[in-house]
Amino acid sequence: MTHTLSLAGRAVAEYVWQPSLPAAVSPRPFLHPVRTLSGTEVTELMPADHLHHLGVSVAVADVGGANFWGGRTFVPGRGPVHLPNHGIQRHHEWTTRTATNVRHELRWIGPAGTELLRERRRIAALPLRAGVWALDFGFELTNVTGGPLTFASPATNGRPGAGYGGFFWRARRGDRRVHVLGPDRTGERRLHGQRTAWLALTGVNTDPWTLVFVRGDRAPDADPWFVRSRDYAGVGASLAWAKPYIVAPGSRVRRRIITAVADGRLRSGEVAEIADAVAAV
Repeated sequence: MTHTLSLAGRAVAEYVWQPSLPAAVSPRPFLHPVRTLSGTEVTELMPADHLHHLGVSVAVADVGGANFWGGRTFVPGRGPVHLPNHGIQRHHEWTTRTATNVRHELRWIGPAGTELLRERRRIAALPLRAGVWALDFGFELTNVTGGPLTFASPATNGRPGAGYGGFFWRARRGDRRVHVLGPDRTGERRLHGQRTAWLALTGVNTDPWTLVFVRGDRAPDADPWFVRSRDYAGVGASLAWAKPYIVAPGSRVRRRIITAVADGRLRSGEVAEIADAVAAV
């Protein structure tokens, strides 16, 4: 089941809140397609290289041993292996549902059927300026188990550089070259794992696009960026980059990422202006 987000009568995103997906991709609600205002798609769904990449979603590789990312699990001494440990995120209840704003509650269920987390999620489509709109994505996760709950990643389990897990956007690449920009540096290698206030992807060639990812909280200890632009295009904000993130019983994890979605390949100065505008939202 889907819900359409629209601005000025234009459909800018489809939110699939009750998907029908195989267990191995860790079923969860996702946004796809997300489009620029001119209609260019800027997300990918279940691409051949990573079937578990689902447009825009919240995905974590290891929550108390449960895989909410999809695909294989990194096991120390064995590498990535297929395990029957996939969880599922289930829609529970709507609290808001309009053309520009949705809010709902979800349940994160482990492979044994145990509820691990309760989530409150808010997604909004916001107008910014000509040719640009913003996707405001916020979530709050509450540990509902009786003990501490550990958020981990392949990196914390022994695979350097693979600290993914949290908000994740799989961008549509096609035949495009994708460039990575930051406030004071460029390129995947120089921005992967960094804590910059914003990060941008630009897709060139035909129907170019730009995505500007801005943190809702500019704290210096914010989650590092996970970014890919060569083998595929994707950006995430990592909850467990270098060490596990431990959440006490009843405690919450809150995150917010606002993404400007623009037509055209924007230059560094334009991207910085948009990032400033988004940060003020």
